[in-house]
Amino acid sequence: MFPEKKFYGGDWEMKLSKFALLGAFAFAVMTGSVSADELQQPVLEPIAYTLQDAADSPSDDGTWSLFKRDGEGLEISGWTQVGYHDGSTGLFNTDPKSVGVEQLWFAFDKASDSDAEGFGLGYHFDLVYGRHAEETAAFSNPNFGQAGDWDTEDDDWAMPQLYLTGHLGDWDITLGKFYTLVGYEVVQANGNFFYSHAKTMNNSEPFTHTGVLASKTTESGMDLTIGWTAGWDTGFDSNGSNGILALGKSIGDNIGLNYVTTFGDISETENGYSHSIVMDITLGERMSYVFQSDYVDTNQRYQIGVNQYVFYTVSDDVALGARLEWWRDGSSPGQDSEYSFTTGVNWRPQSSFDLVVRPEVRIDWDDQTDNTETIFGVDAILSY
Repeated sequence: MFPEKKFYGGDWEMKLSKFALLGAFAFAVMTGSVSADELQQPVLEPIAYTLQDAADSPSDDGTWSLFKRDGEGLEISGWTQVGYHDGSTGLFNTDPKSVGVEQLWFAFDKASDSDAEGFGLGYHFDLVYGRHAEETAAFSNPNFGQAGDWDTEDDDWAMPQLYLTGHLGDWDITLGKFYTLVGYEVVQANGNFFYSHAKTMNNSEPFTHTGVLASKTTESGMDLTIGWTAGWDTGFDSNGSNGILALGKSIGDNIGLNYVTTFGDISETENGYSHSIVMDITLGERMSYVFQSDYVDTNQRYQIGVNQYVFYTVSDDVALGARLEWWRDGSSPGQDSEYSFTTGVNWRPQSSFDLVVRPEVRIDWDDQTDNTETIFGVDAILSY
């Protein structure tokens, strides 16, 4: 499916493969339209509340809420994730055989006003506590870990996002520190089907950026985002200049396609090209299939991965999912492939609370050894 990396010469072949992928995507995006929402995983979004209204009353849909929701003013969304896993691959879930708080998350959002004169400014910031908090720190800052550094303390708190939003003509503007557009899985627990994460997300994708994004929907229906950032995983500090381009389209009624690339400086010493392609296919009313591929080619590494997901909705309470991964770090000759297969359940009990329980079994193996690691994990997420 993808060409082999030529480690001793032959760089033109990899450049040619990039142009081939870009050309294929460009041809595809001229044939339909999609919004970014259609490329999200089949899980419910967190409930949003506003600080301007009374508390301790049921929401309009009967779900218990801390604050009445009216879509005005400063809104809060949040969740608590508690998890257990009996082994660790070193990918996010790194505290085996112990029950702990993975994420205690609060998101604060004041929406920008598209009808206002001028920029119609809004803002957003997140506060997170828990075992996953350190995974969202600005660990690529040039002065990471030093006194006074942004969001890099060795503790369980983090502020992964802090940005302004506004409008400039028909462009939506985001300025500050924000989560990446790259990939399919996200840091926020309630944005994923599975408790564990794919190798590509942890190894071959940024988590956050600091910079500016401009987004619009073109007349042809294509979702377009362009931007500049100060590298990967920085917090109001600079690793140089890194560009971002994202394109989203649909092909017919059942296929969504998303392409995101970054290019330029990744860190103080690393620069190059990366992209992520996500294709989401609806297979009837109950089933969907997702294909994702990540590609990274820099002066320090060459990585490539393919993830495939299948989701099946059994009922309003239960959904089943499976994920098959292939990931390869070809930064040196002879590096073998790594694989993983995960299957799990999302169970959302009927109650007045927005609660989901996610048991899963994950199996990891590679080409270098005969060892196979099987990990059981389960978490629960209560959104409020």
